[in-house]
Amino acid sequence: MSSEMLDFAYSLCYPTAEKPEIPDHSTRHTLFRERVSNNIYVFTSEVYAQVTAGAIVTQEGIILVDSLPFPTESKEMAAFLKRASRPGVRYVVLTHYHADHTYGIYLFPDADIVAHAKCRELLRQYGEPALKAAQVEEPELGEVVLRQPNITFDEGELSLQLGGRVIRLIHTPGHTADSVMVYVEDARVLFAADTVMPVPAVIDGDTDVLRASLKKVVDLPIENLVQGHGEVILRGEVEGIVDASLKYLDAIEKKVAKAIKNGKGKEWLQKIDIESCGLSRIPLNGLVQQIHTANLMALYDRRT
Repeated sequence: MSSEMLDFAYSLCYPTAEKPEIPDHSTRHTLFRERVSNNIYVFTSEVYAQVTAGAIVTQEGIILVDSLPFPTESKEMAAFLKRASRPGVRYVVLTHYHADHTYGIYLFPDADIVAHAKCRELLRQYGEPALKAAQVEEPELGEVVLRQPNITFDEGELSLQLGGRVIRLIHTPGHTADSVMVYVEDARVLFAADTVMPVPAVIDGDTDVLRASLKKVVDLPIENLVQGHGEVILRGEVEGIVDASLKYLDAIEKKVAKAIKNGKGKEWLQKIDIESCGLSRIPLNGLVQQIHTANLMALYDRRT
């Protein structure tokens, strides 16, 4: 996978952000799979930004949470799931409309697609044109078909039951307007998607709304929390991760307010590193610094 393709993929997920310098993972092709609880799996991309997908496997079929952005890894995941449960994937939950979470769902044509109602609107408005543009530039994406949700909900929560397991879809906007988390009640596993990341991303969202959604996380009893990108968070770490995210959002708002008050522009904001806002630049192979800078630029644009 070329670095140019990775840059382009980022632009699909964050169309309003400046294109970052994403590390080239072209020599890495092995999809990372982890079992986080009984018959619950996490798949982490080795190609793009450690984006995750998840699977809740039952005797009656599988609930898949998101997909991976590029066909090579999505097909590897699909092959494992075919072996894991004879009935196959019954539901695919889309946590939000961004390309890195949606492009692989064409591989599950018989599954119902479940999402927030806003997801359908955003896929039509932004996702479909972005995919067409991507397919012009990158032949590997030529076979991708962007499927629309056929089961949606508008507010609050939606519950799914399959094979004796109860899964709650919880609307948690802020990263995007359509963002949802997926909570597996019996296992206390939360697929937080991009509501929880190594650095909160509000390029396509809203800081105040994301704060409210983050606070919903700590209200749940959690054994394992799966971020939309990066490593799985264990029970004892959840409260600290959420607190750090909330403090980070406060910090970037203060930095942008200071820049505007003192008549400083984007060049001044671009010099502010993520450590000065309380987070590390190490996760996601350094991509967090690029997302951090894009956050500052987006907030500045909204306030000027």
